Amino acid sequence: MFLKVSNIKKYYGEGDNKVEVLKGINFDIKKGEICVLLGPSGSGKSTLLNIIGAIDNADDGYIAINGEKTIDMNEKSLTRYRRKHLGYVFQFYNLIPNLTVKENIEVGAYLSDSPLEINELLKTLGLYEHKDKIPSQLSGGQQQRTAIGRAIIKNPDILLCDEPTGALDYKTSKEILKLIEDVNKKYGNTVIMVTHNDAIKKMADRVIKLRDGEIRKNYINDVKVNAEELEW
Repeated sequence: MFLKVSNIKKYYGEGDNKVEVLKGINFDIKKGEICVLLGPSGSGKSTLLNIIGAIDNADDGYIAINGEKTIDMNEKSLTRYRRKHLGYVFQFYNLIPNLTVKENIEVGAYLSDSPLEINELLKTLGLYEHKDKIPSQLSGGQQQRTAIGRAIIKNPDILLCDEPTGALDYKTSKEILKLIEDVNKKYGNTVIMVTHNDAIKKMADRVIKLRDGEIRKNYINDVKVNAEELEW
C-alpha cells in the first residue's frame, strides 16, 4: 500500500483540559487516488492532513509512504521526506507578493531533483499568458492556480489540499477542482483533499468521513463524477 495511516492519535492540552482530537485513525490510500477527507469543523480533518504532511506530530501511531515511517525519522530526514514526497495547497494562497507567477511557481522547483517543465506546467494551469504578473494583478482563482503550480512543479508523490476552494466563489471553485483532477490524471500524483463541502466527495476515488476525531465512513466511489459536473 502506497500511503498507510496507522492508529494516529492527537491530543491538545494537559490534565483535566486534555482533549483527544484524533482517536486512533487507520486507513490506506493507493498511489494515484484522489482521497477526500470530509467532515464538519472540529472533526480533526485538517489536523490529520497536517500530520500526514509532517507539519504536525502525532502523539501515537505513524504515517508510512512506501514503507518509510515518519516516526523513525529525525528532523533532517523529515525535511527530506517533505521535499521528496509532499506538495501543499492551502485555502489562503501564501504567494510571495513581489514575485511574478512564474517566479512564485519556480520557488517550488528549487525543492526538487526532478521538477516538471515550467512552461508546460504554466499552460496546464491556464497561466501561461499571466506568467509575468504579480499576485496583486491576479484573481483569486488565478492565485490559487499559482499556489497549485508551486506545489506541483516539484512533482510530489502526494498533493495535500486543505480547503483549496474555501475562499473562492462557486464557478472558480469548480475550475480549481477540475484543475486538481487534471493534474492527478496528467502527473499521477496522489491527492488528499480536506473539505467540508459534501458535493466534492463525488469526484474522489476514496471518501473518508470524520466526526469527533473518528472515521465514520471509509469507502470507494463506484461511480466518480467529473469535477466540472459537480453541483452544490
